[in-house]
Amino acid sequence: MKKRVVVALSGGVDSSVAAALLQEQGYEVVGITMCFSLAGSQRRKPSCCSLQGIDDARSIAHRLGIRHYVLNMQKALAEKVIDDFCREYSKGRTPNPCVRCNQYIKFGALLKKALSLGAQYLATGHYARIVKVSGPGPGARIYVLKKGKDKKKDQSYFLYRLDQFQLKHVLFPVGGYTKDEVRALAKKFSLPVADKQASQEICFLPQDDYRQFLASRLKLSVRPGLVKDIKGNILGRHKGVAFYTIGQREGLGIAAGYPIYITRLDHRRNLVIVGDKKEACKKEFIIKDIFWSHQPPKKKIALNLKIRYNHKERMAQLKPFGSKFKAAFRRAQFAITPGQSAVFYDKDKVLGGGIIDEVL
Repeated sequence: MKKRVVVALSGGVDSSVAAALLQEQGYEVVGITMCFSLAGSQRRKPSCCSLQGIDDARSIAHRLGIRHYVLNMQKALAEKVIDDFCREYSKGRTPNPCVRCNQYIKFGALLKKALSLGAQYLATGHYARIVKVSGPGPGARIYVLKKGKDKKKDQSYFLYRLDQFQLKHVLFPVGGYTKDEVRALAKKFSLPVADKQASQEICFLPQDDYRQFLASRLKLSVRPGLVKDIKGNILGRHKGVAFYTIGQREGLGIAAGYPIYITRLDHRRNLVIVGDKKEACKKEFIIKDIFWSHQPPKKKIALNLKIRYNHKERMAQLKPFGSKFKAAFRRAQFAITPGQSAVFYDKDKVLGGGIIDEVL
């Protein structure tokens, strides 16, 4: 009997090729497209949860001859992702909704649905790899999350919170390919989305404008306030701390005679603090909500640390700090941002990560 696998079929080239590869490997493939009923069809660019995405996913399923279902995930997205997204921004923090979506929606609710349908696995089009290695005990085996082959497309940063149960039941069929190779495979399988533009934006933002989205959701909780430098001098006014992020340079409307960047957001005093680029670079910060893929360290450890998706990981020292961890880079890094994920690596292996809580 064929093993059944549910593929999170977004209508994009990556998930479509993932489905085709698994079918070629002999799996019974079932496609499920998640519908969040938020983005609709009024987007400038393709979205994984737009009506166009659903139609493309249906076309792929028809082309492959597999069953296809659409699953309404609007409630789960609102409760687990959007509420946190708005709450964090209102506190002057910059959240990463894709991390929470992977943890709670794709590899939480959707994985649970896949298993209830008798599938052994849930597969997605993520550029990452999962390998099984020897565990700590005799005959024990554990699952390790690794970077994808295509380092420019690697998405392991967004997946660091996947636990052993999830990793055991998840497949990343395109993780061992580059994006160019995936597009070539799409043409080989005669998939109609071979040349489809990739979606990089947050899927629940109708016009890719998080400020407009926040303004409609937060309403009265966003208040204008003062922009000051680190010495306390008033330089201007801001529209509300929720609309800014650490390291931001554009949109301040301030002529200081030199490039200025946001160095800190103080939501309690409703202040935006700015300075030059050097003042926006820091070394030490506190990480909360730590997740370790295996056994957590009990003492100081040196590892590679990545503070946002497009940041090249750098060597840092990590040590327990009560229920949290304190991290210290060897060299100051630009725009360490509370709310973003800090992910730990050993070469291409993901060790874990957490949420940046406070910059020291």
